[in-house]
Amino acid sequence: MRTLLILIQKEFLQIRRNSFLPRLIIAFPIMIMLVMPWITTMDVRHVGVVVTDSDHSTVSRRIISHIGATDWFTLHDVVPDYVTALRQLEQGDVDVIIEIPQHFERDMTLAQPKSISISANSVNATKGSLGMQYVLQTVARTLNEVRIEQGIGASVAELAVVQNRYNPTLNYRHYMIPALMIMLLILICCFLPALNIVGEKETGTIEQINVTPLDKFTFTLGKLIPYWIIGFFVLTIAIFVAWAVYDLWPIGALGAIYLAAMLFIFTMSGFGIVLANISDTMQQAMFVMFFFVMIFVLMSGLMTPIESMPYWSQTVTLFLPPRYFIEIMRSVYLKGTTIAELWHNFAVLGVFAALFNLLAAVTYKKQA
Repeated sequence: MRTLLILIQKEFLQIRRNSFLPRLIIAFPIMIMLVMPWITTMDVRHVGVVVTDSDHSTVSRRIISHIGATDWFTLHDVVPDYVTALRQLEQGDVDVIIEIPQHFERDMTLAQPKSISISANSVNATKGSLGMQYVLQTVARTLNEVRIEQGIGASVAELAVVQNRYNPTLNYRHYMIPALMIMLLILICCFLPALNIVGEKETGTIEQINVTPLDKFTFTLGKLIPYWIIGFFVLTIAIFVAWAVYDLWPIGALGAIYLAAMLFIFTMSGFGIVLANISDTMQQAMFVMFFFVMIFVLMSGLMTPIESMPYWSQTVTLFLPPRYFIEIMRSVYLKGTTIAELWHNFAVLGVFAALFNLLAAVTYKKQA
């Protein structure tokens, strides 16, 4: 036990004597949480809109007013004909054209009224599709208000009440912030211990350990425990930054988050040590880790839903530890899900943690 404590003390001394690492451990999570939630967003705002108003009625003016009153849209112009509007769309000045036909308000009470035409620039498919949906919802809401005021009766849109559960503001940052915390733990708890060991290999200092009677399990624990502590420290900073800056606090228990984080940190640090044990140079270790981190980011549900992937790739994600931690974090943060309801994810993370840490000890080639 005393030997293990001395090894842990030695690791912290090395970190403290490094002029860069202490600053990185504190500044990196703060900067990531302050900057990245604003950048990694799927929200589409300030959609450029041009309106072709051939009706010049109260309803058309009301639609135009509603379009210009929200920051979801930027009302560029109101033009008399569709050709002028299409020219602006082709030049990239606007994203959506709203064409209000002549006598639209007069014919609203007919059995087959005229319809408003909405055209979108879909070169950027995400912006085009979402922008069209935003415009459609705004126009439909305006027309519903007019129908109620004129006593025409309820429309189909009024008969269906939409409730956005768990993220009622539809703020994409609330979806991404838990994922950014996971990326921080991957970078801190996987990269740092791995690069630490490979760095000692390159400088030759690890040979001093190899000729001692120290067993490989104690050596591995001495390398991992400091980064486990740093991982919890980084997670705590990220949680409080999310609360202070974005007013996002877990609906569920903090204990569930820290328990899942403990299993995930154990997993990623063990995984990093395994990669370090099979790498001979810093460059080799970084390329291998970068390869796996790219897979973790792109296939674990961090950025895109797993359900949208092909079936074969969904099967591959079952073998990726971040998949289970992501589900836990978002469920606890946004839905208040309990440990009992997520027991399967905790169990799988526990298996990964035991497996990778065992491999980390076994793959360490100690030459006595």
